[in-house]
Amino acid sequence: MNPFPQTTLTPDAILQATYAAADAILEVYHQREEIVAQTKSDNSPVTEADLRAHHILNDVLLRSGWPVMSEEGQHAAFADRRDWEYYWVVDPLDGTKEFIKGNGEFTINIALVQGQTPIFGVVYSPVLNWLYVGGPEMGAYKSMQRVSWSELLAQGMRLPGRLPEKTTIVASRSHGSPATEALIAHWEGEHGEIERVSMGSSLKICLVAEGRAHAYPRVAPTMEWDTAAGHAVALGAGCSMYQIEVMDGMPTWSKPSPRLSTRRPDHGVGYRCGACRGPGRRLFHVPDRGD
Repeated sequence: MNPFPQTTLTPDAILQATYAAADAILEVYHQREEIVAQTKSDNSPVTEADLRAHHILNDVLLRSGWPVMSEEGQHAAFADRRDWEYYWVVDPLDGTKEFIKGNGEFTINIALVQGQTPIFGVVYSPVLNWLYVGGPEMGAYKSMQRVSWSELLAQGMRLPGRLPEKTTIVASRSHGSPATEALIAHWEGEHGEIERVSMGSSLKICLVAEGRAHAYPRVAPTMEWDTAAGHAVALGAGCSMYQIEVMDGMPTWSKPSPRLSTRRPDHGVGYRCGACRGPGRRLFHVPDRGD
C-alpha cells in the first residue's frame, strides 16, 4: 500500500527521514546542560534540535515536488497556498517545552494534506519510541519500535484498541487554560467523575486514536502543524475532530470534519480543537454514529 502514489517519494523514505530527525533531536536532548532555547515572535521556544530536525525533514519532503509548510520554515501566505493540491505540514519538534523539561513527551509531526484534508500522518516520539501512522484511506497503526513501511503494515498494532470503561480525557501537560478546565468541570457536572491523563505534544490526539482515552479538548490556540499529523492518524482510527470556538464565554464546536481549520498561521491566529471517538461524542453533545 502506497498512501501517495502521485509522487516518487516513498513512505519508507519518510520513515527513514523521521528516524534521522529523531537521532538529531536526541543528540541535543542528551546534552541536557547545553540546551539553549530562544524565543520566537509568538513567544514559543525554539532550540537547535528543532532546527536540525527541520532541515533533515525539509530536504527529504521537497523531493516529492510538493511544498512544505514547517513551523521552523517560511510560511507562504494563505492566498498563495489555498489552491495547493498537495502539501506537507510539519512540526519538526512538537512539544519543545517538554523537550526542555526533559520528560520525553515530544514528537516529530509530518502530515500530507490534500486541499484542506490531512490524508497521511506520521507522529513519532524519539524518547518513548512510539510511532503512529495513519490516514482516512489506510487506517491507523502504532509501533513501539522503529520499523520499515512493510513491517509497520505487517506487524504494527491496528488502531483503535479497547476503550477504558471509565470516561477518560487527555489534557495538555504544558498548555492548559482556564477555558479548558471550565469545560472539563462542566462535563463532570453533567456526566460524573472523569479520569484525566496528562500528556505533551500531539501524543494527546494519538492517545484518543489509540483508544486509551475518549476525548481530548483544547480550548486554547493551536496551529496546523500542531494537529495535522495527529488529525490524519485520528481519521484513520475512526475518530472525529472538531474546531472549538468560544461564544459568549461558552465553548461551542463544529460538526465533525476531516478538514483542517481555515484559520491561517499567517494571520497570527491559532484555532482550538477537540478529538473524540465513540462514547466520547456525548461530551461534545454529538449523536453517536455507531463507530
